[in-house]
Amino acid sequence: MCRCHRLWHLLTYWTYLQLAILNSPTNGLLPHHSRQTSSPLSCCHPLRIHFGQIDKTRTYQTICRGWVQGSDGEWEWEEDDPNFVPAVTTTTIDTSSTATPQLPSGKLKPKQSLGQNFLKDPNTVAKIVRAFHDDATNRGNRPGKPLDSIVELGPGAGALTDRLVTNYGTDVLQCIEVDPRSVEILGERYPSLLVHHADVLQVNYPAMAEQEGQPLVIIGNLPYYITSQILFALADASHYGAVDCATVTMQWEVAQRMVAPTCCKDYGILSVVFQTYADVRCHFKIPPTVFYPQPKVDSALVGLHFLGPSNLRQRLAGVRPQDFRNVITTAFRQRRKTVRNSLKKIPGIEADELKAKLDSLPVPLPQSVLNAQNTGDVFALSQTLPDNWASKRPEELTPAQFIEVTRLLFGSRTTDRNEESQQEDVPDLGRKVWRKLKHGI
Repeated sequence: MCRCHRLWHLLTYWTYLQLAILNSPTNGLLPHHSRQTSSPLSCCHPLRIHFGQIDKTRTYQTICRGWVQGSDGEWEWEEDDPNFVPAVTTTTIDTSSTATPQLPSGKLKPKQSLGQNFLKDPNTVAKIVRAFHDDATNRGNRPGKPLDSIVELGPGAGALTDRLVTNYGTDVLQCIEVDPRSVEILGERYPSLLVHHADVLQVNYPAMAEQEGQPLVIIGNLPYYITSQILFALADASHYGAVDCATVTMQWEVAQRMVAPTCCKDYGILSVVFQTYADVRCHFKIPPTVFYPQPKVDSALVGLHFLGPSNLRQRLAGVRPQDFRNVITTAFRQRRKTVRNSLKKIPGIEADELKAKLDSLPVPLPQSVLNAQNTGDVFALSQTLPDNWASKRPEELTPAQFIEVTRLLFGSRTTDRNEESQQEDVPDLGRKVWRKLKHGI
């Protein structure tokens, strides 16, 4: 290795050593070397730089001057170099052009274990809040009503929170955050804002809605790895009318599965569940560049308007949600088989009885469904089963036809129940239908 290469390795090592000392939690001194000797300078030497004199918020680049290459190709130190700077000096690099989110220094580094990807683009934040306002005020069950019960899921660094506080104030907004660092930062920034230090999967949304006295309006930038489970928790809460609408970001592929039509490779459990329980709209695609750190996939903003309890009961036509869940999860577990073959081992029904029902013709629709068809309900119009329905693949049946398959296999209950019987059904209806047993109460 020639002398210049050895010098380069020495300077590189020295640069890393300086940066390590800069990032050290102790307030030490930087030992700079003199040009005359390789030993460290004494603590009282004027060239010695105190750690506190260096701006730790800037990025530094090491520069060494005074080395020249002679005609023989050898490198040597030029004593008379007018640009000579004793020892090793630093110069700052301007990083103002780099777009980064306004995160509190040293307090909120994104955690991969929590799936944190913070929004950093103000324009995207503004578009999300505008879509949320349109979802919450102009569509669904509350057209024209004021927003009095906004719940943000996972505020993180507070990009959405800042805009929501500006538009609606802290009196109508509350947040649910599992990261204690975010809870502390939001508490310091907005002392009057209610921030629940809790897991969004463990929250009792019906109890929150009961405390507020009205359904909740949800907004949030959801972590990719628990998106489906959060959506299932909201679907369970809709049995009680606890959630009116939700405007949330999610992975683009998940959004496509939620709005997928029949006979499509993306059509599956998410499609059937949320096209049954809600009116789903995919607002727009979100590129990875608006997040910090950048995810590897595109995202989407999705708006869901959940049916009220009475409308949901009418749509299910007396079918128990648990039976509906068993049918669609069993069917799509083997999606390339026919419905007859995929439903051979469905829970809750004997094999002989199941075979007889799968081979039978569709039974007449209940009067409530026929009335809905007469009024032009698009969902009810697709509920009639064809004669060869058991020979079709699961991806060929509409959500309404899956409800009819469930009614054919398990029967239906009357929807005209008194209030007392409805109260008895509450533990059975909502909290443990779609979400996992370990989630929520």
